[in-house]
Amino acid sequence: MTTPGKYQRDAGHARHTFRLRVPSTSRAGLMAEWARCRWVWNECVAMSRKVHAANRDTAEETTCGPAQLDKMLTEARTAMAWLREGASVPQQQTIRDFATSRAKAMKDIKAGLPMRQRAGIPRIKRKREALPTLNYTTRGLRLRDGRLHLAGGIVLTPAWSRELPAAPTSVRIYQDSVGHWYASFVVATETHPLPATGRVPGVDWGVKETATTTSDTHDLPHAEHGKKAAQRLAHYQRMMARRRPARGQAASKGYRQAQRQTAKLHKKAARQRQDTARKWATSVVRDHDAIAVEDFRPKFLGKTTMARKAADAAIGATKTALTEMGRKHGRDIRLVHPAHTTMDCAACGARTKHALPLSERTYTCTACGAVSPRDKNSARVMLVRAGLNPAGADRVRAGGPLVPSQREPGIPVL
Repeated sequence: MTTPGKYQRDAGHARHTFRLRVPSTSRAGLMAEWARCRWVWNECVAMSRKVHAANRDTAEETTCGPAQLDKMLTEARTAMAWLREGASVPQQQTIRDFATSRAKAMKDIKAGLPMRQRAGIPRIKRKREALPTLNYTTRGLRLRDGRLHLAGGIVLTPAWSRELPAAPTSVRIYQDSVGHWYASFVVATETHPLPATGRVPGVDWGVKETATTTSDTHDLPHAEHGKKAAQRLAHYQRMMARRRPARGQAASKGYRQAQRQTAKLHKKAARQRQDTARKWATSVVRDHDAIAVEDFRPKFLGKTTMARKAADAAIGATKTALTEMGRKHGRDIRLVHPAHTTMDCAACGARTKHALPLSERTYTCTACGAVSPRDKNSARVMLVRAGLNPAGADRVRAGGPLVPSQREPGIPVL
């Protein structure tokens, strides 16, 4: 079994994830490596807190960067035989990950971002809570005879469903909440252009329909994967609530079983959403040369009465799948700012004087009299704002005074 490939934002690299077959000996080796890396992470957290307290109490400012942490790791490996038994590569990568996480948190703090928007300071990883994750660079991995050999003598067998396009530059070994192990390879890739079609769509995101396009054949209805699993999910969550351990006590076997079943249902729904999004994105990218996509950020919907349905729609994941699939095949993906897209007329460019309520699903222009479904009108507005020729879209006439340079400060092109 493999998970779908996940493409990074760097157009020259892709991440391919495969399920791992982990025998008992290799599993013991991975858990031992994870125990060492978790210890290194926790030591980095302790040093970071110590440096922060010292800088607060004194006028001198002490840094806690990768150089200081590498020195700490070298001294620890010299003094502790248990730490030396493990490979140095994943331990060094743990320090890199910690430094990246801490730098992002400090940058957000200095920028003055509110608590809910900034990255959190790295915290202690506890044995019963943190899931194993190990990073290896080219110095610590080797592919031979279909097997993955890691530093420290750990041998794993990925369930190969496809060939890697190039030699991997790094690999991440991790365990998910269900208990399955995966190997996620980062490899250099090339763009695979598709033949030109001469067609362009506009994409508008929503909750009733996840994606509405100017082409009726490419609309994406709400699949409701989470809603279909809600009944079984509620059953297992009630089992967890009844068996929840008291504070400070270990969880019972029944609680852990219910927790595992809950995680399996969540995982299944997430995979179904990802599969639906990637299949839809493939069809849209295959049939169109350029795509105008609403740069919609659905995070605010989590505070509304539509929170559950919006989360089940997975708008953010679907948008990511579309942009990354377009980048993979060399399509022109243009992100359009969502401001006033439901208020503008795609035919004449006139704007209504007030925002339309959600209950009003038909857009009627008071200037030219054009009448169309609200989401279809918004999808056509995306096309015009992105500077694409609306004549290449279904039932959309060319022309119109809505010029991107007049309404939009800039259209990012991916």
